[in-house]
Amino acid sequence: MTTLVDNFDRQVRYVRISVTDRCDFRCVYCMSEDMTFLPRAQVLTLEELTMVARAFVELGVEKIRLTGGEPLVRRGIDQLVSDIGALPGLKDFTMTTNGASLRKHAETLRKGGMQRLNISLDSLDAERFRRVTRTGQLSKVIDGIHAAKEAGFERIKLNAVILKGRNDDEVLDLVEFARQENVDISFIEEMPLGDVSDHSRAETFCSSDEVQAMIEQHHPLVPTTETTLGPSRYFRMSDSDTRIGFISPHSHNFCSTCNRVRVTVEGRLLLCLGNEHSVDLREVLRRHPGDMDVLKQRIIDAMPLKPERHHFTTDGDVQIVRFMNMTGG
Repeated sequence: MTTLVDNFDRQVRYVRISVTDRCDFRCVYCMSEDMTFLPRAQVLTLEELTMVARAFVELGVEKIRLTGGEPLVRRGIDQLVSDIGALPGLKDFTMTTNGASLRKHAETLRKGGMQRLNISLDSLDAERFRRVTRTGQLSKVIDGIHAAKEAGFERIKLNAVILKGRNDDEVLDLVEFARQENVDISFIEEMPLGDVSDHSRAETFCSSDEVQAMIEQHHPLVPTTETTLGPSRYFRMSDSDTRIGFISPHSHNFCSTCNRVRVTVEGRLLLCLGNEHSVDLREVLRRHPGDMDVLKQRIIDAMPLKPERHHFTTDGDVQIVRFMNMTGG
């Protein structure tokens, strides 16, 4: 088996695959309120997405995460999960979702081989949740969390993007909710992707250190070496099984250990979230349909393009013009 190693001796073991740029939410940090989505012809088919996943697993990737937009709005998502879940050699199969459609899909996803879920939850106040998501109903997400638990996922994690002056006063409430539901939670620093009009990123930036300090006023946190191959730094509490994670692209740069690449819904292999280094896999898929060797070689040849690090700032400057829904959440 050929493994994927970049010029800085980092082995790629984890790929995030976006299955759609569409979403039933319009979260203020992810996309504009009035989005223009890709024409269907530019989007990878389910068969092409499965082929990409297979190529990466055959090249030594151990973990695949399906992302969007919102992956559960993609027609045929249950079949795609079943096809990828059956790939030999895949050790960790997971999805990031807004949770609103989990009541419908959770059991089928679990039976299809998906092991874990990340569910976005930025507020426990229904009115505030509506403002952050522009269209979302908190009650559907809470019900989705319960549906995922009932379906028997090995691990469920909540993801909360903390914005100063917007939801930073809910950090402890979110921790208590995670403890009550016996799920994990990661707090995420906002990333400067896309030119958002809803708020000034310079004013709303809230660092992981600030969030951690809020939590430790009530729950002392013990650092662990646990990993899910992603960027979260995990902490434990002495009186709970809930893990607290921090994803800190600004304050605790994780580039030196980056083992991840992303594939956008239009088939761009992004070597770094915070840079535009990419390779077109769609062109290979459509010029050489069914040819795994050509596809795998294109992926191998892309590894030297992976940069050493990203260069995010917290002053509100937009380093990358594509929105997060175009990148894959």
